[in-house]
Amino acid sequence: MVIESQSHDPGDTSGLPRHRYTAELAARIEAKWQDWWESSGTFETPYPPEQPVVVGTDEDAGGSAREKFFLLDMFPYPSGATLHVGHPLGYIATDVYGRYLRMTGHNVLHAMGYDAFGLPAEQYAVQTGSHPREVTEANIATMREQLRRLGLGHDRRRSVVTTDPAFYRWTQWMFLQMFNSFYDEDACRARPIGRLVEAFEMGGRPVPGGRPWSELSGSERRSVVDGQRLAYLDDAPVNWCPGLGTVLADEEVNAEGRSERGNFPVFRRNLRQWKLRITAYADRLLADLDLLDWPEPIKLMQRNWIGRSEGSTIRFPIHGSESVVEVFTTRPDTLFGATAIVLSPDHPLLETITDRGGGTGKASSEQPFTDAAGFTGAYAVHPTTGASVPVFAADYVVSGYGAGAVMAVPAHDRRDFEFANRAGIPVVPVVTPPADWPADAADWTDAWVGDGTVVGSAAMDLNLDGLRVAEAAETVVRWLESTGRGRRHVTYRLRDWLFSRQRYWGEPFPIVYDEDDLPVALGEEMLPVTLPDVVDFSPVVFDPDDASSDPVPPLRRAEAWTRVALDLGGGEGVRVYRREPNTMPQWAGSCWYYLRYLDPENDRTFCDPRLERYWMGPRAGGSARGRQDPGGVDLYVGGVEHAVLHLLYARFWHKVLYDLGHVSSSEPFRRLFNQGYVQAAAYTDAAGSYVPAHEVVEHDGTFTWQDKLVMKRYGKMGKSLKNAITPDEFCAEYGADTLRLYEMSMAPLDASRPWDTRAVSGSFRFLQRLWRNLLDEDSGEVRVSEHPAGEETRRLLHRTIAAVRDDYSALRFNTAIARLTELNNHLTATVAPGAVPRDVAEPLVLLVAPLVPHVAEELWERLGHRRTLTYEPFPVPDPDLLTDENVICVVQVAGKLRDRIEVRADIGEQELVERALASERVGVALAGRPVTRTIVLLPRLVNFVTG
Repeated sequence: MVIESQSHDPGDTSGLPRHRYTAELAARIEAKWQDWWESSGTFETPYPPEQPVVVGTDEDAGGSAREKFFLLDMFPYPSGATLHVGHPLGYIATDVYGRYLRMTGHNVLHAMGYDAFGLPAEQYAVQTGSHPREVTEANIATMREQLRRLGLGHDRRRSVVTTDPAFYRWTQWMFLQMFNSFYDEDACRARPIGRLVEAFEMGGRPVPGGRPWSELSGSERRSVVDGQRLAYLDDAPVNWCPGLGTVLADEEVNAEGRSERGNFPVFRRNLRQWKLRITAYADRLLADLDLLDWPEPIKLMQRNWIGRSEGSTIRFPIHGSESVVEVFTTRPDTLFGATAIVLSPDHPLLETITDRGGGTGKASSEQPFTDAAGFTGAYAVHPTTGASVPVFAADYVVSGYGAGAVMAVPAHDRRDFEFANRAGIPVVPVVTPPADWPADAADWTDAWVGDGTVVGSAAMDLNLDGLRVAEAAETVVRWLESTGRGRRHVTYRLRDWLFSRQRYWGEPFPIVYDEDDLPVALGEEMLPVTLPDVVDFSPVVFDPDDASSDPVPPLRRAEAWTRVALDLGGGEGVRVYRREPNTMPQWAGSCWYYLRYLDPENDRTFCDPRLERYWMGPRAGGSARGRQDPGGVDLYVGGVEHAVLHLLYARFWHKVLYDLGHVSSSEPFRRLFNQGYVQAAAYTDAAGSYVPAHEVVEHDGTFTWQDKLVMKRYGKMGKSLKNAITPDEFCAEYGADTLRLYEMSMAPLDASRPWDTRAVSGSFRFLQRLWRNLLDEDSGEVRVSEHPAGEETRRLLHRTIAAVRDDYSALRFNTAIARLTELNNHLTATVAPGAVPRDVAEPLVLLVAPLVPHVAEELWERLGHRRTLTYEPFPVPDPDLLTDENVICVVQVAGKLRDRIEVRADIGEQELVERALASERVGVALAGRPVTRTIVLLPRLVNFVTG
């Protein structure tokens, strides 16, 4: 089928050639090949994978097995109406890489799904007055068409949507696996909860509280077991956001104590919520980072978030009370410098010690995160000196660290020092700073946190004076353990994952409550538990500052759904239960979606173990670094913003599945690559508010919007900055291949890059030159020569092949494009029209195919090939053509440069030495002195050593 070009203006009579590469021609070519790829199943990855993978058509029916490669993008959530050109940056990159891998003999699995549950989709639906499902499905349809228009080679059969009951049935099933499991610290893995009960019954495990298992009542046994589950209910401090009407995870609250989404105030409240015991996996999550091929900054972010700290807990009795405060410290060497105890505002001890002795009272737990501090009126007893130490409550101490209590050592901790200045607490130095430290005991202007010699220990039975910090710390720990006043301890910043949301648009929990309000798991045969259709799905939101408000889950209004009569077995018959009104957070489906790509239509299990082993299993022989290979996705590409939330949650979720024998890989993502962002000009008015960038007018270096002066700045492209450009309008102007080429050429893939529409024309001209080099613009006929290419062109071609292979393999697409541009320009400048040799034309088309697949497919077909180039072998360089004919040889005398001479690349040693000695400059430098030794590095160096 021959596709003709049209000019931009149907009435244009400028006489453009009928077959010139224009936006209209590009659109027709792209639509043709997108339809062909879809109808022929070009990117449908065969399964079961053990069967030979057939390359090409029936004419190749023999086929051969190929090495697998699981290529994965962080899938999008369809909360808005359309994509902008920044969104597909990573998707285009993975498509380029996947196409290259197919051409180099790999069996590639590349699919795309949609993370469609959660707060973003629900808020968008509330704003538009539509049902979340309708909004979500419409947005997914739009996004699918946008991604299809970019020519992305996804296996559409494998696409998943987290809101599909056939998908979230397995999310609920996995939650039940956690509910029915506990973490066995002796075995360092999760095990079925029945094993725990057996251990209690057999006396092989001590029962919390010390009573024999046989003496516990049924409800007491239930309480013990429920307290050990990986998925458990907990009455614990949570982050309540009235402005959103929901509870947030710690990771969803910013440093200012406000919600990441919406910027509403967040308050600490005690509520009954579902949690997942991610803290049990803290050490494994840390240790296994060493097995992963991930960017070091991402690993560091996860290490810091997990926050493993080694130190000790120290017991401080409360004066006039039986209560004891346990504090955690990483600096037990500073024990003698502790001048206060500071509790988190929600510390349970505050209920019993507040206002002892007429103090000012505790800081309220129903206040937003502030810098508040309050003296409780209570005093603790220093464990070594017996001195009275005042007890405060302050928001810089959080319940999630240690025991929610610290001993304040203002001289050697900067946060304690700042607190001491506000609260009037003494600063007592106990570690000597260096001589040039600008402070003394009488005028301590900052905290010294480094090493030094310990001073000021007054207790006769614990003298630390003269010891360095590390030795003093170890001495204190041993003393604490020997006296029963403390112990060695490891704590973590990581908290258990808060898993409840007071939303409608989320996965329902497969849990009901009995008449005693105890949770009961539904049977697997009852899954999925689907959402009821309701009219009012909006969350109950409150005044953002109303700290006293209580969450009201939208599902609580669906009474016909909430109350349910079920027979859950056990011989009790049908009973009335109450469903869980909260839903799971958005992160639930995104923790495991990649596994469903492997086996999306299986209704017996979330994934056939055989398929998981093939696509995700550990590689034989370990990893490239000599460590144990963890298995997992071969390459995962996405934004750095998911370094903690998604990636950490998914690693935990996968490890639970691994422990329970459901997957063979111990990690979900073997290799991770973070692409940069597309930035674009944004404009703000006098009030600092962003205005629509496409409505801004530039004149003489100034910018106006609606006749008002605005300021130009750059930022990440998106709706918030009102500077988004849709791929639809860009493709209409230039074509999808130009967009692909431009985005890959702008900068290294892991770097952010500014969008400049004016620079796009360079990518468009490259495609026009490529087209014109191989086709006649008037007739549309191929114009290549059957004569072999000249020596210079052949050498440039094979150097380009070698370099582009390296660049594609390393995801250096911008440098690959530069090399391809050089080769294309060479043909334009040195080869007569209609005379590009076929032995250069065909490799060139294959080289550009991963980047610009539509135009490459069209050229390949016009060059006489009857099948897609998707699985054509990628060009291989001829080693004999990778070196230049001549090279420059450096000639030295006694190690000093004397001359540079041009020689053949294959010159022999004797001839090279003779050429070097014949140099006039070398002769002058030798000045008749004898050469005692000649050092030769063919063909680039000769060094004459003289006596």
